[in-house]
Amino acid sequence: MIKFNPKSMINYYKQVLSKYAVFSGRATRAEYWWFYLANIIIYAVLYALGYVADAFLIIYYIYALAVFVPGLAVTWRRLHDTNHSGWWVLISLIPLIGTIISLVFLVTDSQPSDNKYGPNPKNTASPAPVQNA
Repeated sequence: MIKFNPKSMINYYKQVLSKYAVFSGRATRAEYWWFYLANIIIYAVLYALGYVADAFLIIYYIYALAVFVPGLAVTWRRLHDTNHSGWWVLISLIPLIGTIISLVFLVTDSQPSDNKYGPNPKNTASPAPVQNA
């Protein structure tokens, strides 16, 4: 069972942002989903604060634009990790079926060996090892 670890989330979030527009290579499930979770939390906070002051809604939209490219890049690399072309990200444009197919690709475990997109990132040191309790 995976426990919520804010330190891991922050480390993976920073790792994705440091690869701002890197579309080559592979990204683990943890890297993708921790980044996704961090974005959901930030979006929720900024949107809630938008009810207090309109300035926060402007910040919300600026933030959404700022993380669009890193989000697309990590999704692209995540698809590479499951041995799919990054262009499969476009499948999600098909209503319902495309979204389901995209979700299946994103939750699938890494291809265990090296593939044409690079070595398995699980074989390298993780930036945020999860500690067992």
